Amino acid sequence: MRLLLDTHVAVWLTNTPERLSNQLRAVIEDPANQVAVSAVAVWEIAIKRALGRSDAPPLSAHRAVNEFGAADFNILDVTASHAAFMERLPLIHSDPFDRLMLSQAITEDMQFVTYDRQLSRYDVAILTW
Repeated sequence: MRLLLDTHVAVWLTNTPERLSNQLRAVIEDPANQVAVSAVAVWEIAIKRALGRSDAPPLSAHRAVNEFGAADFNILDVTASHAAFMERLPLIHSDPFDRLMLSQAITEDMQFVTYDRQLSRYDVAILTW
């Protein structure tokens, strides 16, 4: 299975894995699965921290890149096709970071792993708990 981790999931997995269910961690850690984090997640961390937002992850974007690499997550770069696909998504969810990562998951035929249950309203493979 090809998995794309949402920002929170990737950060929790590398910093506070107890926030994830044992079942979800087992799926992510299964060596048969390919696990990726979007470059969008790094961008989201950098922007939220620069703005001093209360919902910013507890680590810098540079540290996140290092931790994601240490966890052997592939980094999925953003392409023009990913960005263009966003206009085809209904406006169920307004967060641009989540919408772009969801577009990536759809166009790359990946399962999106997120805690945001609102995203499950899209007709796409979502793994949540």
